[in-house]
Amino acid sequence: MRYEGNVFRPPSEGRSYILQCTVGCSHNRCTFCAMYIDKKYHVRKMEDIKEDIRMAKGYYGDLEKVFLADGDALAMDTDDLLEILDILYKTFPSLKHVGIYASPDTILEKEMSELTALKAAGLTIAYLGVETGDPELLIEIRKGVTYDEMLEAGRKIRRAGIELSVTILLGLAGRSAKAVEHEKNTAKILNEMNPDYIGALTLMLVPGTGLYRKQQKGEFELPGPFEILDEMRILIENLEVQGTEFRSNHASNYLPIKGRLPEDKQKILALINDIIAKNDRKYLRPDYLRAL
Repeated sequence: MRYEGNVFRPPSEGRSYILQCTVGCSHNRCTFCAMYIDKKYHVRKMEDIKEDIRMAKGYYGDLEKVFLADGDALAMDTDDLLEILDILYKTFPSLKHVGIYASPDTILEKEMSELTALKAAGLTIAYLGVETGDPELLIEIRKGVTYDEMLEAGRKIRRAGIELSVTILLGLAGRSAKAVEHEKNTAKILNEMNPDYIGALTLMLVPGTGLYRKQQKGEFELPGPFEILDEMRILIENLEVQGTEFRSNHASNYLPIKGRLPEDKQKILALINDIIAKNDRKYLRPDYLRAL
């Protein structure tokens, strides 16, 4: 398949055909993210996208899952996205899942009629990087939206009938007292948003990012493994979502966890508390695995 630069996808899209509709991220200013810093955002030509679909048909035959990349394919013109969805479903008879990354500002710019049209055309899930629910931290990491705007973006996806998967970042407040507020406020926005899926990732400092530069100057300190677990404990304790799948199975995480909330809340907390009490890194994912 043809791709421009490195291509990323959520862990749950591991078995999906990745169709690159846009290159880079339309926002691309978050201080923690290096995924698209070497790319200038642009929308690929429709004829190239259509040719990629024909190539995928020749190579795979049929598909059940497709993921639309890059970082914010939802920023494309809605009519173009509708055409792509139409072609995909006509090309692959078994197709039943199409996912997409969506930035909060792009969601807010779309009319509800556009989002519901995309749902009707077969867009099944949108992945939204919430990162934190702390209003001050949202500004510091240059997310580009306020707490209320982030909340509305998530709610808007759900109102459109599209499944919502959000990611949050453990460790984003650094080794400081603000870490507690970061997790409590993150739980608060998730409770109000009530997404279908929550993915907890652990912050990893990457050269070229704003947070990495702050660390190099001594202005930011990354929390240790058990401090990260304590953040996860605070987050889970304060979550009151309903019918939400929780995962911390990303390569960045020290402790892979999965469960359904609220049913598995106490079981998850018991596991986290047990590992914290043991205070032994042999129970955690090794650092060399986290770096892969």
